[in-house]
Amino acid sequence: MKQPGYRHELKYYINQGNYTLLSNRLRLTMELDKYCRKNGEYFIRSLYFDDWDNNAFRTKLEGVDDRDKYRIRIYNFTDSAIKLECKHKENSYILKNSLMITREEAESLIAGDFDFLLQRPEPFAKIMYFNFRTKLLKPRVIVDYSREAYVFPLEDIRVTFDKNVRTAFRTTDLFERAIPTYPVVQDYDMIMEVKFNRYLSTYIRDLIQISSAQHSAISKYCLCRKFEL
Repeated sequence: MKQPGYRHELKYYINQGNYTLLSNRLRLTMELDKYCRKNGEYFIRSLYFDDWDNNAFRTKLEGVDDRDKYRIRIYNFTDSAIKLECKHKENSYILKNSLMITREEAESLIAGDFDFLLQRPEPFAKIMYFNFRTKLLKPRVIVDYSREAYVFPLEDIRVTFDKNVRTAFRTTDLFERAIPTYPVVQDYDMIMEVKFNRYLSTYIRDLIQISSAQHSAISKYCLCRKFEL
C-alpha cells in the first residue's frame, strides 16, 4: 500500500474505432469532467523542463522505475490557471504535486529566474526552488493536446482521451497560441489514460476492456522530445 496521494496510472494507444466505442459507453455511465467545454474537451499545453543531462528523458527511455518530470501547464490557451507541477513516477504509481503561479512567475521560470519560489509560503515552492537550483532545470519542449475526460467517484477514477498530441519544434513560448506545432503520434489516433486510487472497480474495468488496446509505457514528453534531439 502506497502512502496517501499516490495513484495508479495506466496508458493505452487506441484507434478511432475503439475511441468511438469507449466514449459512447462512458458517456452513459460516467460524468464529463467539469473542465470540459461545450464540445466535451479542453485544451492542455505543457512546457516541460529537464536538467543539463536530460535526465527525465533519458531515465524514461532506459526504463527507470523511479523518476520525476517537471512542467508548467496551462489550459485553453489562457493564463487564468497556470500550474507548476512535479509528477513523480514509481512503478505503476504516480504522485503529482502542483502550485498555482502567475503568468509573471511562469515567465520568470522560463527565463531561468526562480528566486520568487523562496518567497512563496507553500512547502512545495521550496521543494521546486531546490530542484531548479540543484538540477539546473531548463525549459525543453512544448506538448499540446485536447483532452476528453470522464470521472467516477469510487476511488476517484478518471478516464481520459488525449487527442491530436503535438509538439512545437525548438520553442518554449508557452503563451503564444500561433506557434507552429507538429503531430507526434503516427500509428494511432490518441492516448487513453486511466487513473485511480487503490483499485479499479470491476464495473469500470469491464467498460474499458478492448482487445486491441494494449497497456503501454507511454510518455507524451518523450514522444515530443525525440523530435528535438
